[in-house]
Order: sequence, then structure tokens, then C-alpha cells
Amino acid sequence: MDKKSNFLFLLFSIIFTETHAVKGSHRHHHGSTKLFVFGDSYADTGNSRNLFSSSWKEPYGITFPGKPTGRFSDGRVLTDYIASFFGIRSPVPYKRRKMVKKSKLRFGMNFAYGGTGVFETLLINGPNMTTQITLFEKQLEEEVYLECDLDSSVALVSFAGNDYTAFVAKHADLEDLPAFTTSIINQLAKNLERIRSLGVPKIVVTAIEPMGCLPQAAAYSSYQNCSEIWNLISSFHNQILQQTVLKLNSECEKSVIKILDLYSAFRSAFKSQKHHTGTLKFRNPLKPCCVGVSNDFSCESLDESGAKKYTVCKNPELSFFWDSVHPSQNGWRAVYSELRSSLHQLC
Repeated sequence: MDKKSNFLFLLFSIIFTETHAVKGSHRHHHGSTKLFVFGDSYADTGNSRNLFSSSWKEPYGITFPGKPTGRFSDGRVLTDYIASFFGIRSPVPYKRRKMVKKSKLRFGMNFAYGGTGVFETLLINGPNMTTQITLFEKQLEEEVYLECDLDSSVALVSFAGNDYTAFVAKHADLEDLPAFTTSIINQLAKNLERIRSLGVPKIVVTAIEPMGCLPQAAAYSSYQNCSEIWNLISSFHNQILQQTVLKLNSECEKSVIKILDLYSAFRSAFKSQKHHTGTLKFRNPLKPCCVGVSNDFSCESLDESGAKKYTVCKNPELSFFWDSVHPSQNGWRAVYSELRSSLHQLC
């Protein structure tokens, strides 16, 4: 076997020795929940404001709120939908905490920063998850939030795979990837334990999405098929994550850590939009709405004269993906619809 075959065999062997399913009935909770958010661009609602961030450039935000506000989508993202489940407004981004009335902090705070991971990524000077948790800890030390505020709080921890992007950029040999996955999950576990130790009783952490179905991977098949090898990597990651979360939950009865299964939610959203009557159909779930005019450009690119070097589809609501890696608002809505029933354990 060549190296790729060996790697695929290893992943198949590990992944299919165990199977799991997460089921639950829908229950919507309204109350005084505070939501504290950590992670990356799947959860960032305005922290990553810099010269290189696409989320603050047109055409991002064209669906909601009609202009760029730091969300990596045409509109709402995962954080917004999770907040809606708890009947609260989306928590204020950390970078805007001093620009808003104190009353707006009652919904929690968002520390997620697009492009980051559990380790250092390709994003220069981006606060990794450990740093984000330190920023949260400082808010507690400064008594922005008191111990009693945390009693009904929930932490959302998003991991979309920027660490893997950085790894592949620096390592040509994928045979080292399983060991790297283990190191990612080990660090993620430390982060979850730390959030718990700071007083947050309920934590939801995302399973990684099917990376092989992201447009940047599906582009090689003209958006007709997902990449098998990258979906295997996602499955392996999620299996190790599930085992780790089970262990963490067994060690502490006073708190609960719940996995949000983005992998299954993405795949189910693809299929349900094709078969369920009465729901909006995505024309091609793997094809993004906003793309560069060539491989040299991306969504939001401009040339030296300021001319647009990207195109936007006529109906973003018919696209599951907004750009090469991020779901559209309707994509996130479809994912949330798949996840809602699993959130009842947090109520």
C-alpha cells in the first residue's frame, strides 16, 4: 500500500470499530441564560476586525443586517441560532464590550475569533482558544460577571478545523495526522475543563463538520462530491472527541458537556433539503454563493482600482454555503433545525 492507502486504512479501522448516535426531542427554553462563546469563525460575531478579515468587507452581511458586521456569512451564524434557542439576544462580541450599555452584557459575551484554533494557526496574532478563555477569566476577575451570574450560564465552544489547515500547510505527510488529532482533542479537553472550573455548569462543544464537503474541498469535483479522505479525518476527530467528552462527564456529576454534532447536521441538512416537501431546497449544497472570479481571488476581493473580483449568486437563500468554508444564513438555519432537538439537555 502507498502512504495514502495506509492512512485511509488506519482511519477506517479506528472509525468503524465503534458507532454512535445522538438523539433527543425538541424543547425550547426561555430564561435568563448567559451564553459565553469561544472558538472560530463559525461562532465569531464581530471580534476579528482587522485589515485581512473578510467578515468586515462587502458582501458579507448582505442578508443580515444588510452590511458587514464581523460575521463570516451573508447573515446569522451558529452563535445567533444557539442564542435564539435560549430566548436571548446574541451575546456581545468581546471587542465591543466597552462600546455598549452594560445592560447588553446580561446575555453573556462572545470571545470567538475567526481563523483561530486550539493551537496557533495561519492567522498571525489571533487569540487561540486558551487566550480566549483567559479573556473570559479576566471578566470574572473584574466582576463584570459574578459567580451567581454563571449559575444559569452555557458555554458554546466552536472548533471548525483551522488547526488542520495549519497542519496541512506545514506538513506534506498525512500519516502524522492521527497523532495531531489526538493532540488537538487533548488540548480541547483542557480548555473544556478550564471553562468548567471557572464556574460554567453547561458546555456545548461542536463536533467538526464534514471537512470534505466544504466547497474548498468539493471544488476539485466541480462541487459534485465530497472529499472522502477529509471526511474520514473529520469522523476520526469526532470519535476521539466523543470518547473524551464521555470521560470528562464521568469525572464531574455537577456539570454537563454536550457535543453538537455538526457532522451529522451538515449531512442531514444536505439530504433533507432535497427530499422534504415544504422546505426550501438548496440548488447544490456543495457550491458556494460567493466566489472569486478566479483561483487568485475570493469572496470580498477587489483589484487595485477597487473593482469587485468576486461574484455573488442571485439567491443566497438557495445556497447552503456562503463562501469556500462558511455556511450561509440559510445554511446555518438548516443546521440549527437539525440540532435543536439535541439542545434540550441543556435546559
